[in-house]
Amino acid sequence: MKPKHRPSWDEYFLEIAKVVSSRSTCLRRRYGAVIVKDNVIISTGYNGAARGSVECTERGSCKRQDLKIPPGQRYELCEAVHAEQNAIINAPPERMKDAKIYIAGFEEDGSFAESAPCLLCQRMIKNAMLSEVIYINKSGEIVKTKI
Repeated sequence: MKPKHRPSWDEYFLEIAKVVSSRSTCLRRRYGAVIVKDNVIISTGYNGAARGSVECTERGSCKRQDLKIPPGQRYELCEAVHAEQNAIINAPPERMKDAKIYIAGFEEDGSFAESAPCLLCQRMIKNAMLSEVIYINKSGEIVKTKI
């Protein structure tokens, strides 16, 4: 019997972030985030409309896409809350200090999206006192960044 590959902790939590991204309601990209401390999951989040708002998947359209706004611009027009933001909002503040956040994202065609946090999410991650960001880049490589 051939020994089974046991994933590293980073691989394991990134796989979970991939599954979390499947709950996304964004028509452009799907992102999932997992906050982990001492190898225990504290919180998860995916990108989608704020609670009580109509999801883009329900509406069948995306404002930014309809207006042909390039990726990374005019976020104020978007209904969605980012995966990192939702994970932070849903986590107990006292547990986030020195925790890690894992992020995985996918394009419409299923290929990897650049999953580095945007500037606003970077500030929220710092403010939540997370210690490290681990994400999958567009090439499918794992990237680690200390905060």
